[in-house]
Amino acid sequence: MDDAKRLAEERRVRKDEASRAWERVLAEVAVPAFHLTASALAGEGLRFKVVTPGAAVRLTPERGAEEFVELALETERDNPAVMLRYTRGRGRRVVSDERVLCDGVGAIASLTEEDVIGALLRELTPFIER
Repeated sequence: MDDAKRLAEERRVRKDEASRAWERVLAEVAVPAFHLTASALAGEGLRFKVVTPGAAVRLTPERGAEEFVELALETERDNPAVMLRYTRGRGRRVVSDERVLCDGVGAIASLTEEDVIGALLRELTPFIER
């Protein structure tokens, strides 16, 4: 019983630390990186907008808000992680997926603009190829 309580407390501490780190990274790194990417895409004639639903940042094509690439913190895991999610349409089909960009408080706190932009560009390729 004591082990379960200790593990639950450790998980709560990791979640709180990750949430604090993510708040800083979201405001200082992720949102500016998404805006920079949207500006670069606009320069190429591709219109995207940046929205911040809750504690996440999302890049959506102007032509459809149901398609997006999103960066958000997932705290329901044993080790909190920043998740990169996307949803895009293929005809009548909708394709959605997610992957871990980084996990652990240290990795979250040390995310850079270059990390975010690199991951974002990899996920945007199918949107741009159309």
